[in-house]
Amino acid sequence: MRSNVIYRIFIFIRLFSTCRLQCFYFLALWRLFLHNNAKVAVLGASGGIGQPLSLLLKNSPLVGELSLFDIAHTPGVAADLSHIETRAHVTGYMGPDQLDAALKGCNVVVIPAGVPRKPGMTRDDLFNTNATIVATLADAVARNCPEAMICIIANPVNSTIPITSEVMKKYGVYNPNRVFGVTTLDIVRANAFVAELKGLDPARVNVPVIGGHAGKTIIPLISQATPKVEFPADQLSALTARIQDAGTEVVKAKAGAGSATLSMAYAGARFTFSVLDAMNGKDGVVECAYVRSEETECKYFSTPLLLGKHGIEKNLGLGKLSAFEENLVADAIGELKGSIKKGEDFVANMK
Repeated sequence: MRSNVIYRIFIFIRLFSTCRLQCFYFLALWRLFLHNNAKVAVLGASGGIGQPLSLLLKNSPLVGELSLFDIAHTPGVAADLSHIETRAHVTGYMGPDQLDAALKGCNVVVIPAGVPRKPGMTRDDLFNTNATIVATLADAVARNCPEAMICIIANPVNSTIPITSEVMKKYGVYNPNRVFGVTTLDIVRANAFVAELKGLDPARVNVPVIGGHAGKTIIPLISQATPKVEFPADQLSALTARIQDAGTEVVKAKAGAGSATLSMAYAGARFTFSVLDAMNGKDGVVECAYVRSEETECKYFSTPLLLGKHGIEKNLGLGKLSAFEENLVADAIGELKGSIKKGEDFVANMK
């Protein structure tokens, strides 16, 4: 159907435009086709986050091809999604032998792969298992689609982004503007919680969240929220703590049956759509993400980023912080440095 529409537009342009206008319209049409034809890979597509994330991506007109990879069940997930009446073509790949094929020609790679948290576990408890998984997948990305935008969901993000970066460096293909730790769920939660307390439409609330993606490294900037909101000191402290510990809230509520999968899938899709919009030339696309940074003494730090066609166009920094937020940043630095070093050391010691 899409090719038929393009053909009809092509004929119209040929019949009713001057030569110069024809060139202009052909170029615009070709760009439209390319920009809405991105190939996106989901690595860990059969899991609790991967399946709903893949569903959301399948529904997007920004995605032309959806490449799903996991160690099990991926053909079934792909077959199921392929029955949905949207244009994205879905292919499933299963097992290590098919990983390279899953990544060929990808423009964006989203990685929710890894084991989920269980009650009593911190994100850092996942390190030993997920570090190996992320390093293996990053290695495959470096070899097969080194220029792709890489969006890491796998925890602990504070360490898996340094791991991904160091693996890419080993192949000489590291581009810090294209490697993102997806912290969007922290922003989504902050928006929802602030809206709930103030009786606002959460879709119209925006709370930047900086730092990292675990416990006290999650720093919501309530002072920079739009629309502007204010809370008494005790309520602000409680709200901040809830945002920082919201993942544990879900883990406990699920009572051992999983972690935050549906909200994380939503947040991952939101971030992926923003990356695709920016790649397509949309102006003013801003998202927070955990990236290589010089904004603080930490090598990696999450801040609002202006996204562009080639990844990060500009790091918008921390902005003006309240005294309360300055203390939160100071308290987070030590833990962030430790998590970053742990990720870097893991790759340095890999055999």
